[in-house]
Amino acid sequence: MNIPAFLKHKNTQRAALGAVVLCIVLSGWFLLRSQAKEQNDLVISPKRGTFRVAITATGELKAKKFVAIQGPTDGMSVGIYQMKISSLVPEGTVIKEGETVATLDKSVLDEKIKAAELALQKANAQYTQTRLDTTLSLATAREDLNNQRFALEEKRLAKEQAVYEAPSIKRQAEIDYEKAERAQKQGLINYQTKVQQAIAKMQSSYTDVEKEQQKLDALNSLQKRFVITSPAGGMVIYTKEWSGKKITSGSSISTWNPTVATLPDLSVMESLAYINEIDVQKIRTGQQVQIHLDADPTKKLSGTVATIANVGEQRPNSNAKVFEILISVMQRDTTLRPGMTTGNEIIASTLENVVFIPLDALHGENGKQFVYKKVRTGLVKQEVRIGAMNDNEVVIEDGITTDDVLYLSLPPESGNLAVKYLQTASNNQPAQKQKQ
Repeated sequence: MNIPAFLKHKNTQRAALGAVVLCIVLSGWFLLRSQAKEQNDLVISPKRGTFRVAITATGELKAKKFVAIQGPTDGMSVGIYQMKISSLVPEGTVIKEGETVATLDKSVLDEKIKAAELALQKANAQYTQTRLDTTLSLATAREDLNNQRFALEEKRLAKEQAVYEAPSIKRQAEIDYEKAERAQKQGLINYQTKVQQAIAKMQSSYTDVEKEQQKLDALNSLQKRFVITSPAGGMVIYTKEWSGKKITSGSSISTWNPTVATLPDLSVMESLAYINEIDVQKIRTGQQVQIHLDADPTKKLSGTVATIANVGEQRPNSNAKVFEILISVMQRDTTLRPGMTTGNEIIASTLENVVFIPLDALHGENGKQFVYKKVRTGLVKQEVRIGAMNDNEVVIEDGITTDDVLYLSLPPESGNLAVKYLQTASNNQPAQKQKQ
């Protein structure tokens, strides 16, 4: 069957039009797919410039100079080692010198005072009893001494009268007189000894009274100081216990650390922070610090590292060892208050004209570091040599340039990519290897 020429031409036009429409649809589909893929794959370009190796640490503001408000320090002498705070003025209260800051619970002290009063009464009673006993004893000794003196006088008269008697009677009178004389001398010696014994007993008994009186006086004096007053004027800031918890009403203070609050000098502030033992080797005194306040993120302050602890410690609720550092705040700001939380960025070192990328773009495998880089043929896994790093970025010493485009996330096809190793990374490793 012969088809007319005009019908053949018409069919050819229809086929050509269909092919054009198909090409347009496929091009649009590939374009949309490519755009969707690029939207899913976040890419970045390496940067070149100044790189700062910074260590961040959370800190807390405190006054460099302050006046301590303390409770009694001599409680140990009367057997009181812990004192409970029954009331404490609110933190931030501005007080004047001599005003009451806190009161301590007196219940334990009152019991000790009652016991001391009872002990003093017993000591006084014992002293009175000793005085009566010694008075009676010495009176008896004096009476015996007088009787011995009278007996000696009688024997002396008998001796004188026996002058005209027989020799035996005369001799007997002399012997009796000598015995009476020796008894009288011994009686005098005994009396002196008893006097010394009485003095010693009285002194011992009186010492007991004085000791109990001093203990009672110390307790009464301590009781007065259970009302803690301010030694100066200023703003009351609570101190912290060893656990880091602030001292408040109901807390206890010890006689070796009796501070309940401080009156800070707000003109000179510092930030107390703790550095992980891994990073402490990078810290040096005098390093610059950028400080920002959590209470006012727009406010930026500058500071320097003032001191670094020589010995690490383990903070409560943490297993890591940390080192305490103090950062001096350079500016004076009347809005700064002790206890404010600070973010401290310590500038450990500064590198000029280096290439660096976000840490998210760096991937590790078998001790080597890689990035995923776009190339004309698609995608390649590029080995890199890294340098210094901070919390967010890392310096790349070799392997990429600022003209490269890197993936931030792990590409879906990363499992089967060409790996491009550095020429100096390993003499036995080929420049390019297909990962199996």
